[in-house]
Amino acid sequence: MSIFNYKHWMQLSPKDWILRFISLGLAIMLWYFVGSEDIVNKNVMVRVEMINLPRDLVISNQFKKEIEVSVSGPRSLVLDMENLAISRQIDLSQATPGTMVIENSNDDIAVPRGVNVLRIQPKSVILSLDKLIQKQFNVNPVTIGTLAPDYVLKEVRMEPESIFITGPQTLLSQFEELQTKEIDIEGLHTSTEIQIPLNLDPVIVDLIGATTVTAEIDIQVETVQKRIPNCPVEVEKNGVQQRVTPATVSLTVALPKTLIRKKIDLHSLFKVIAIDGQKDGQMQVKVVPTKEFDDPIRIVHIDPQVVTLIEEVSPVESAEK
Repeated sequence: MSIFNYKHWMQLSPKDWILRFISLGLAIMLWYFVGSEDIVNKNVMVRVEMINLPRDLVISNQFKKEIEVSVSGPRSLVLDMENLAISRQIDLSQATPGTMVIENSNDDIAVPRGVNVLRIQPKSVILSLDKLIQKQFNVNPVTIGTLAPDYVLKEVRMEPESIFITGPQTLLSQFEELQTKEIDIEGLHTSTEIQIPLNLDPVIVDLIGATTVTAEIDIQVETVQKRIPNCPVEVEKNGVQQRVTPATVSLTVALPKTLIRKKIDLHSLFKVIAIDGQKDGQMQVKVVPTKEFDDPIRIVHIDPQVVTLIEEVSPVESAEK
């Protein structure tokens, strides 16, 4: 055997001898710098990384994003671990909705060769997995205060009217609508538009962040219905005033309270005319405001709505006849 080894070594070329001496030297140097280093123990924080989470699932609970790992090894390797981006990967490819308890074992931490894992805290990671859904929530305004006298709040329109939120099914099922923070309408008497934040539960804020919407506040003057009797019907044909029967009609109108308070003659607000659209003497009654009003006036009813023409002839037509 020794003769075989001797012959083997003698057959090596000078180049082979040089390579073997270099390898031996490097081994000796590695042993000197690594093997002769002090062995130290240290606690390092390792990031927890979730991988392969199914698209239709979401982690719905708060869990520790880092775990504490106690390691032992050569000083230089241990001190350099914080720069190696070591993580504890948890594969969720087979996860289903519910609670999962994942144990942390020493083999789960990929440490450099020569470093040993002594202990991991916590021993396990607890995850709550839930179905990931999208749900539509209506945005409802919340108002406080009282409008100016004689004005009413007709409508508060929201832009957007609804918001879609994606999140855990168990969490989103706890809510049915979104509300704004209080909108103060104290003393308002004209329509306006404001930006208002939503009054969100903290768990919803985590999903969509602080959100602001637009509130379009529609304010109108309060109206009352009044009946105006004996309004004369005016008809003119070829420059001659015509008579109709009945000669007067009654109007039911919705008037702003602000106008009523002025105590003006309601008959002066309107002019009543009749139009013979079919040329058969049956004339449709129309009501024309005598001036423009700041607030809207609505004709609720005309009684009667049709009058009959009693045709008058002009002096010229009478002479011709």
